[in-house]
Amino acid sequence: MAKTKTKPTGQLVDDFIAAFADTEQKQQDSYALIKLMQSVSGFEPHMWGPSIIGFGSYHYKYASGHEGDAPLLGFSPRKAAISLYVYTGMEEHRHLLDALGKYKIGKACIYIKRLSDIDEKQLIKLMKASIQYVKKKYGNNS
Repeated sequence: MAKTKTKPTGQLVDDFIAAFADTEQKQQDSYALIKLMQSVSGFEPHMWGPSIIGFGSYHYKYASGHEGDAPLLGFSPRKAAISLYVYTGMEEHRHLLDALGKYKIGKACIYIKRLSDIDEKQLIKLMKASIQYVKKKYGNNS
């Protein structure tokens, strides 16, 4: 079974942002997201793997036997877009995307060009729903 690369590291978040966020806008958005996610989650930011800033954690185990740890919330200021890890991908949470703003979506990852493209209040609702879902499904093991 493949090992997950997304684990907490000792890398400093500020060093990562300085080196990885390739524009002033992405740096500003990164610090705004840190403040927002820290406020919503109640957790300090930590690096997960080489490029994800995560908040809190939970342990998951799938029916297949695959298990690991993941942040409750997270993001990465990637070159093409900022990746937001704040969405469960569950159909019952899809309505929370309706008023979010301008974004693209993968299976459970939301991509934005800049933070100002989305509604912050709707993002907060999305993050709270995601945390609630994860805690209910996997337990409160942050």
